[in-house]
Amino acid sequence: MKLSVIIAVYRNTEALGFVLDSLERQTYTNFEVIVAEDGDDDAMAKFVEQAREHYSFEIIHTTQEDKGVRKARSQNNAILQSHGDYLVFIDGDCVLYSTFLHGHASLAHKGCVLSGRRIDLPMKLTQKVKTKQVTPYEIESWYMSRFLYLAFDKSVKYEQGIYIAPESLLYTILLAKRERTTAILGCNFSVWKEDIVRLNGFDESYGESAVSDDVDWNWRFEAAGLKIHSCKNVANMMHLWHKAHDRGDASKYIQRMQENQKANKFICENGLNLH
Repeated sequence: MKLSVIIAVYRNTEALGFVLDSLERQTYTNFEVIVAEDGDDDAMAKFVEQAREHYSFEIIHTTQEDKGVRKARSQNNAILQSHGDYLVFIDGDCVLYSTFLHGHASLAHKGCVLSGRRIDLPMKLTQKVKTKQVTPYEIESWYMSRFLYLAFDKSVKYEQGIYIAPESLLYTILLAKRERTTAILGCNFSVWKEDIVRLNGFDESYGESAVSDDVDWNWRFEAAGLKIHSCKNVANMMHLWHKAHDRGDASKYIQRMQENQKANKFICENGLNLH
C-alpha cells in the first residue's frame, strides 16, 4: 500500500528539515511526501528543491497565494496531487518516530480513520534538538530511560510517547481491546483517499480558524459512516516547541459547523470542488 504523507507548512524550513530527516528513517518505505505550503515563499521553494536531491523519497510541493491562514485549502491542494491509496496528515513541526508510518499502515483498514497523538517537547529540549546536541532518534530510542524525567512535566504528555509495536503481544494485551473511538488530531491522522475525496476534502469556509483541521472532521467522518480509531502509542510523534499561534475567535465558525452538523451536511460545499 502506498502512502501519501501530507505535511502542512508555512515558512518554517528549519522544522521541516527535522521532519524530513525523520521520514528518511522510516521502517515503512512505500510512501511519497507532499509539502503542502500555505503560501508561495521563495525560501521554501529553494529548500524543497534541495531536499529532493538529499532524500531518497519523492517530494511533491504544492503552493498557493499567501492570503492569510488557509491551511485547509493547502491540504486540499495536496490531496489533489497525491498518488497514494492512503493519506497521512501531519504538521511541519512534528518529528516522527521511525515506526510512525508503519503504525498507520499496520492499523489501516476499510471503513476507519486513524488518529494518533503527540508528545510536546519542552522549550529547552527543542533547543537541544535544533542545535544538534541531541537527535530526535535518540529521544525515541532512549525515551523510557534517558528521558524519563519528561514524565514529571505534565505539558509534555509523556505517556503519548511510549511506543508499542502493533504486531506485539503487548499491543494485543494492552491496546487491541481498548476503547477504539477517539477524536481527530489534525497533526496526526490518516484516512483512505477515496473516503476523504468522497467528503469533498477539508472545508475551506472556516476562515483562519482551526475548525477545519480536526474539530470539523470528527462529526463529518462519523456522519459518513466511518469509525475513528486510535493509533496512540503506535504512530508516535514529537512536537517541536514554539510560541502559541493565535488564530482568533472561532465562535462564528463553530456555530456554522454546528448548523452543518444539524443539517447532516457532511459533504462540505467548499472543498476540493473549488480547485
